[in-house]
Amino acid sequence: MMKQMLKRWRWPLVVAILLLAGLALAFWPSPQRVDTGQVSRGAMAVGVTDDGVTRAEEHYVVTAPVSGYLSRIELEAGDRVAKGSLIARMTGRPAAPLDPRSREELKASLAAALAATRGAEASLAQARSDLARAEALAARGFLPKAQLESARTRVSAGEAIRAQNRSEAARLRAALSQPSGGADAAVPVRAPATGMVLSVITESEGVIAEGTPLITIGDPGEIELVVDLLSREAVRVKAGDPVEVSQWGGTQPLIGHVARVEPFGRLKLSALGIEEQRVNVIVRFDDLSTQEAARLGHGYQVDARIICWSRPDALRVPIGALFRGVDGGWRVFVIAQGHAEERILEVGQMNEMFGEVLGGLREGEIVAINPPGSFRHGASARSR
Repeated sequence: MMKQMLKRWRWPLVVAILLLAGLALAFWPSPQRVDTGQVSRGAMAVGVTDDGVTRAEEHYVVTAPVSGYLSRIELEAGDRVAKGSLIARMTGRPAAPLDPRSREELKASLAAALAATRGAEASLAQARSDLARAEALAARGFLPKAQLESARTRVSAGEAIRAQNRSEAARLRAALSQPSGGADAAVPVRAPATGMVLSVITESEGVIAEGTPLITIGDPGEIELVVDLLSREAVRVKAGDPVEVSQWGGTQPLIGHVARVEPFGRLKLSALGIEEQRVNVIVRFDDLSTQEAARLGHGYQVDARIICWSRPDALRVPIGALFRGVDGGWRVFVIAQGHAEERILEVGQMNEMFGEVLGGLREGEIVAINPPGSFRHGASARSR
């Protein structure tokens, strides 16, 4: 009887089983595919990167020693100069000629000054005569001491007035006199040090003011690098930190070290018009012996990466695996036995590729990289 029933219902049962299997397979949760990475040990470094400009370690800006007429500077950028060699000559600017009206006014003022001088001399002579009589009477006790002091005061005042009038007369005579021949004497401009002409600032001849920059002299073989960092980044840098210099024109980075961090900041506007406090960090190159590196000169722009922290055997996790938990702490999804496990971890230093693991992960564990927002603890997961 049972056999007959099984024989009669065998095909409906097979179809029902297949339908149930299909439904179970359709609604069975499939594992999510995610990108994965591995916790590993290796070299890790953290630094700051910014533009830098090379400059000669010792460079001099030669300026005009006097106001006057500058002869044309024949030197060109790249020329070698020795200390004390002639750069240019300058002629002192002559005084402007007096117009007839000004000359007559000066003559009248000089005549008045001479007359005042003669009057002062006459008054001084009378005051001295009165002082001599006062001293004779005071010696015999016929003149009070106060009158004697008054006579002496009149003599001192007369001498001061005479000196003032003589000085004014001398000044007016100098103004009326023609410019002396010394105004046209040539003043040599000489190199303050041995080096190379880095730039010619004022090349053409003409009248210039005292202190006008003329040329810049330095040694391009002895160069350093100036990197201006944001002040909040500069505080992380210290003397002796290694530096990698790239984008200088060669295939391999140049190596240097931080010589000093200048102790003051300056206000600078960024390309977007934002005010920033910038600090100069001075970098010295360790080796510029290669033929390409030797062509670096004064004012060349490069990229500099200053290494503030490094470790050769750091336990590190890919930076894309890290995310913040609800409490603000660092989290990561560890993929183990086909399931995701949300793990709390302690992170130390971080750079653009890795985070330093201080606790919570072991070397060799597999972690999810950039997991989707729907990813949860215990979810079925497979490596993409």
